[in-house]
Amino acid sequence: MPNATLPESLINSLAEVLGRENVLTGPYDLDRYSGDALSPTRAFGAEDSFERLADVVARPGSTEDVSAVLKLANESSTPVVPFGAGTGVMGATVPAFGGIVLDLQRMNKVLAINPTDMTTEVEAGVVLEDLENALSPHGLMPGHDPYSVPIATVGGAISTNGVGYRAGAHGPMGDQVVALEAVLPDGRVMSTRAVPNQSAGPSLKHLFIGSEGVFGVITKATVRVFRLPESQVFCGVAFDSFDQGFNAAAEMFALGVRPTLVDLTEEEEGILFHLLFEGFREGVQANEKRAMAVCAQFGGRPVGPGPTVAYWEDRRQSAENYKVSALGKPRSVRWSRWQGRRDFDYLHLGLPISKVLEYRKQCDEIMSQSGIRAVEYAIWSRPELFSMLIVSESGAAADSRERLGRTAEKLLQLALDMGGVMEYCHGVGVKLNHLLAREMGVGQDVVRALKLALDPNNIMNPGKLGL
Repeated sequence: MPNATLPESLINSLAEVLGRENVLTGPYDLDRYSGDALSPTRAFGAEDSFERLADVVARPGSTEDVSAVLKLANESSTPVVPFGAGTGVMGATVPAFGGIVLDLQRMNKVLAINPTDMTTEVEAGVVLEDLENALSPHGLMPGHDPYSVPIATVGGAISTNGVGYRAGAHGPMGDQVVALEAVLPDGRVMSTRAVPNQSAGPSLKHLFIGSEGVFGVITKATVRVFRLPESQVFCGVAFDSFDQGFNAAAEMFALGVRPTLVDLTEEEEGILFHLLFEGFREGVQANEKRAMAVCAQFGGRPVGPGPTVAYWEDRRQSAENYKVSALGKPRSVRWSRWQGRRDFDYLHLGLPISKVLEYRKQCDEIMSQSGIRAVEYAIWSRPELFSMLIVSESGAAADSRERLGRTAEKLLQLALDMGGVMEYCHGVGVKLNHLLAREMGVGQDVVRALKLALDPNNIMNPGKLGL
């Protein structure tokens, strides 16, 4: 287990490397950097992870700084937790064993924009909205467009392999990574080459995509960018049943129709399929026409662009609210946002298309026996990616939360038993860490062997990914 205390000499060494102003040790800073948007009340069994605070916050300004910090940490077996903007919702930045929280937000430069290569090279701390603003004058845009655009960083999105609103066309963040620069636990700097494919061994950039910093620190990324669309068409389609809308989505994907936005949502007020088509105008016209024909084939009724335009325009508001009310604030402020709210959990499961509707049916049976119900079902970006918002229907707060946690666990395990995964969007963090071995099987042994080879002192985000 990594060292749980920091000698004063290490803090002084960090100050020599970074400057005293970039080494934070005050109680206020240690508190606000010790986690992300996950609160203990929504951790369901991982509450103990929140008992430890960071021992120091280090704010590097360059790859060389990161390398120097990791060398110092490795020599003293001190934990290091990479920190983008703290917008994650699974506790990936919780310093479960204390140590150094490595705040990468000073590394926020857009280094190059290449319209010919259709790529941009950025430092890991670049906020997605700032990248969007930098690309726009060149007639370009990022392909990753989550709720958290105004606050999330490129490095954080890669480390959790996040999914955004344009993932129907462009895939998750990891699919858009062309190359990475990363600092290994012993301070060595590794770079992959910015080409779309290789056949000389495994693709090492994937070692860092979705890995929550357990193998090293992403410092730079070359990511794909896309032309601002010639045409943009919003469509809303109502269905009488979720099954109808789901089958329409599956047929679209089987045909090769790839809307930019794919969001089929069932709430108490009805079932609505949000679609957005973007790109060159002839392609948009053809895709929209065929998609609407498919929806009609499965009983869909066009409701016009209005609901989807409103949905699109409002999609970042929660991030703006979080930016004002909670971002960078002490943990007590962030956690207080959940006080007085109904106990709930949001599950994001990945399943084979053929299993999704049966999975939902079995979930309903499990929830009906536990006093839990779903107030929203959805598929997002692909038919395989299924989400549920579940709530406790009654009971005292403690009992309600406990039942919700137990039921969520059963639903997650069911997804694994049906050949799926327990999270497609946000990473594992501390919240789902305990189920990862069940999901990965022997693959977990492979990950552990890689970890031991690269990080024998276990300094990089220890306790995450079951390591």
